[in-house]
Amino acid sequence: MTSGPHLPQERKLVTSIPGPKSQELIKRRAEAVSAALGMAIPVVVEKAGGGVIVDVDGNSIIDMGAGIAVVNVGNSANRVVKNVQAQVEAFTHTCFMIAPYMGYIEVCEALNRLTPGTHKKKSALFNSGAEAVENAVKIARKFTNRQAVVVFEHGYHGRTNLTMAMTAKNMPYKDGFGPFTPEVYRMPMSYPFRCDSCSSSCENSVLETVIHKIEKEIGANNVACMVIEPIMGEGGFIVPCKGFLPGLAKFCKDNRILFVADEVQTGFARTGQMFACEDEGIVPDLITTAKGIAGGLPLAGVTGRADVMDSIHMSGLGGTYGGSPIACAAALGAIATIEEEKLVDRAKELGSLMSAALNEMKKKYPIIGDVRGRGAMQAIELVVPGSKDPNPAALASAIKYCQQKGVLILSAGTYGNVIRLLPPLVMPEHLLKEALEILDESLAQA
Repeated sequence: MTSGPHLPQERKLVTSIPGPKSQELIKRRAEAVSAALGMAIPVVVEKAGGGVIVDVDGNSIIDMGAGIAVVNVGNSANRVVKNVQAQVEAFTHTCFMIAPYMGYIEVCEALNRLTPGTHKKKSALFNSGAEAVENAVKIARKFTNRQAVVVFEHGYHGRTNLTMAMTAKNMPYKDGFGPFTPEVYRMPMSYPFRCDSCSSSCENSVLETVIHKIEKEIGANNVACMVIEPIMGEGGFIVPCKGFLPGLAKFCKDNRILFVADEVQTGFARTGQMFACEDEGIVPDLITTAKGIAGGLPLAGVTGRADVMDSIHMSGLGGTYGGSPIACAAALGAIATIEEEKLVDRAKELGSLMSAALNEMKKKYPIIGDVRGRGAMQAIELVVPGSKDPNPAALASAIKYCQQKGVLILSAGTYGNVIRLLPPLVMPEHLLKEALEILDESLAQA
């Protein structure tokens, strides 16, 4: 792998975590920054690349989060840096709606080419995943002349007013922030580990419930769009039963409802496919992207059927910074890295290593209730042994142990009991194995 600054790809602790310099700077953080912003690991970053983050104390920490699936191509990937430097020297901003530029056009061309389906597609660019989802709903409502939006339990779609309404989890995302946008309806989700009816027909029973509720409680003819993550991200890396997503897509097609795949976390090679909905051959009407699209710069997109994307009146979509020339340059570098370094295949390889190791841990530790994921998007759900009761205490213990040993891992899940693993796709194999060994140790002591 040629991506990223030439940092030694090693775990190295020169102080405890957090070190003295990080501790001092975190005091400054507390004085200057709103206390509302969380912090997964109490260190201040100085540089990062490949599979490591180096803090101000000189500790080299294995990065199993990739900035929440953002730096799939690694931090400061070579092609991203080169493109950004050239773009900054050329110009930094004109606003695409004022004076257009090639980078925006080329990113849209790439999205139209890479997203599922051979039909004519068009794209529009924005700043964040929430903004992309919000615009997808705007487009769907305008195109269908309907208002209702269907979302799912355990789903996460963002922190704006509309996307908070669409997001399932109250704390910390919604609590006290209402009232929320109306006409958003939440449906049951296929959650194999927690489906009482889970069997070969699990997807059918949940699917039947969803269809019944839409038809009887909302009216299919009132639904503009159905928005779903092909694998639930913040909800705990929930992989629905086979057949559930295709069943939803068919119902949408039969009822002229737009099927929107929220691929903000699952997109850009993360799951061992360029996009997760490809796993069951789903071709969404609209697909939202962000996170892994631009190697760490803020960029998002909505890509969809040309007739749908062209149905909006002139200037009905846009935004001052959407499709920033610098972010577009970064995206073109990230996409080139994914394709030229075959990171889709690499995600499958990393996923096989993680899945095998996590399943071995499951045999040893009764606190692991479930191992799930796809590609380089893997998770374990921690439970009270002998039950399916969530075990957030074990999760907190495991994460703290890993941090102290120089491994950054992230939590997730509606019940606060899921460890999610999202390594950069350029992470060397030896680092991944070392991180998994430390995770094993953390579970042994948890």
